[in-house]
Amino acid sequence: MNILVTVKQVPDTAELPKIDPSEVVSGNIKATQILNPWDEYAVEEALLLKEKFGGKVTAISFGPADAREGVKRAIAMGADAAVMLSDNAFNGSDAIVTGKLLAAAAKKLGDFDLIITGRSAVDGDSSVVPVALGRSLGLPMVTYVAKVREVDPDGKTLTVERLLEDGREVVTMPLPAVISVVKEINEPRYPTFMGIRKATRAKIPVWGTGDLGLDASEVGEAGSTVKWTNLRKPPARKVECEIIEGETVEEKAKTLVDRLIAEKVI
Repeated sequence: MNILVTVKQVPDTAELPKIDPSEVVSGNIKATQILNPWDEYAVEEALLLKEKFGGKVTAISFGPADAREGVKRAIAMGADAAVMLSDNAFNGSDAIVTGKLLAAAAKKLGDFDLIITGRSAVDGDSSVVPVALGRSLGLPMVTYVAKVREVDPDGKTLTVERLLEDGREVVTMPLPAVISVVKEINEPRYPTFMGIRKATRAKIPVWGTGDLGLDASEVGEAGSTVKWTNLRKPPARKVECEIIEGETVEEKAKTLVDRLIAEKVI
């Protein structure tokens, strides 16, 4: 199977609470950059399918020219190749345009059986890009995949389980297709020493607007309908803690119940 997996470089989740929202709006985030954690599950599932059925795994990343940590991590984990989508004309692209760019890259790469994405990116957290990608390609698209049940390379079908709020849903779709995965699907592997060396030496091509056969009016702010103009953290909640006193557990419980009734909690 030839599998494409989309990956993104994002700020380290441990540093997200410290990031000024204005940095996110401007795109100039001053933080340690890592592979989007959700994408690690996508890469791992692609590698597991490759190990079972053979083929090739190619990582695609959209972002600034220096945002290579995501694709390098994917290669270090075991991906065979990677490509970066980067062009000043792409600046300001919303989720729909991002999906269009990834779709153009998939078409340029040619024959593929499956595209796997993470559920979302921890910086934008919209979960829109995977759907936009599938729509742009005109392919079946299934979200929140928690398990790949069966793959029939000859019959060109894929059966998966979706993780829903009230249970699981089994879906069978024709290939090629696009799926987004959640963390329940697997446990991502750690990169090997040889994998890290391979990633360090890998030549990662960078494709721009012309390479993807797109016009500048279709990408970036020009092609987008959504723009982040303001982003702010919610106000910190003030919490007061009161210790219920009493001679016995029963007395403390009665006092607590009386207070909860008075506050109309119960």
